[in-house]
Amino acid sequence: MTKEPRISDALYALGIDGGWKIKEGKIAKWYSEKAQPSDKAIQDKLAELKKEYSDNQYQRDRASDYPPLADQMDLLYHGGLDALKAELKKTKDAHPKP
Repeated sequence: MTKEPRISDALYALGIDGGWKIKEGKIAKWYSEKAQPSDKAIQDKLAELKKEYSDNQYQRDRASDYPPLADQMDLLYHGGLDALKAELKKTKDAHPKP
């Protein structure tokens, strides 16, 4: 997930693929044939998704810091696997996994 989770993400995670209208961060209209989950169930799932999103910030930081793939392939060709590993380790060290 590349953006902070919203109520729609919580609904999808609860297995409801559509059939609602959200306005100002709340369910404004329910069209789905599935029963509408309770506000607590939605908020609990949203909190879970937000925690997961927060816990994985290092992945998003790493993704933007890694050298472009073409540069990585060039380094692999000219410097070998050890040179590539050393270059990638710089990013991993800058953004450690919690």
